[in-house]
Amino acid sequence: MRVVVIGASSGTGRQVVEQAVQRGHDVVALSRRGTGLPGITDVRGDATDPAVVGRALGAAADAVVLAIGGSPGTDRNRAAVTAALLEAAPPGSIGRVVVHSSLGVGDSAAHLPAPMRLLTSMVLRRALADHDEQERLVRESGLPWTIVRPGGLTDKPATGQVLALEGPGRFAPTIARADVAGFILDCLEQPGTAGHAYTLGTRA
Repeated sequence: MRVVVIGASSGTGRQVVEQAVQRGHDVVALSRRGTGLPGITDVRGDATDPAVVGRALGAAADAVVLAIGGSPGTDRNRAAVTAALLEAAPPGSIGRVVVHSSLGVGDSAAHLPAPMRLLTSMVLRRALADHDEQERLVRESGLPWTIVRPGGLTDKPATGQVLALEGPGRFAPTIARADVAGFILDCLEQPGTAGHAYTLGTRA
């Protein structure tokens, strides 16, 4: 599978790249500074520029992973990158899109305790709005999409104890980036996950 990872140089995006290579996928990594990882195609540039995104996509991509973080000086970096992707992609050129979103976005806010929900909506208002807009763009794109909304991210080793919820449930609200990356790749490899938004945590 040819997988294009946007936001690939650090955090969960880098984990996706490393694990995708281990699974035998053909990986293109788009980031501002490059990954320096062997066995992949590194594309450097501004992912809000459709021309740069187009270089990464090439003629076609079986899957695209959007693993973008925030960016200093803008409140809508995730939405801007997503808009650039949709502008750059010719019809039929992308097989799947998986969005790395966040706990607290959309109906996943219901998983937060009421005090935390209020605090998050105030402190992270702009970041959540950016995530909301990104999700809306992907849902309305006509592409097969999957959204993952992990809780607090850690750099601990993968546990394999991922709990993915689409409704009510109890879970530990932190999760290793390595586990999130593994779940993202599982979604790419399982067509039945298209059209679903998952809240991710660790089994309590």
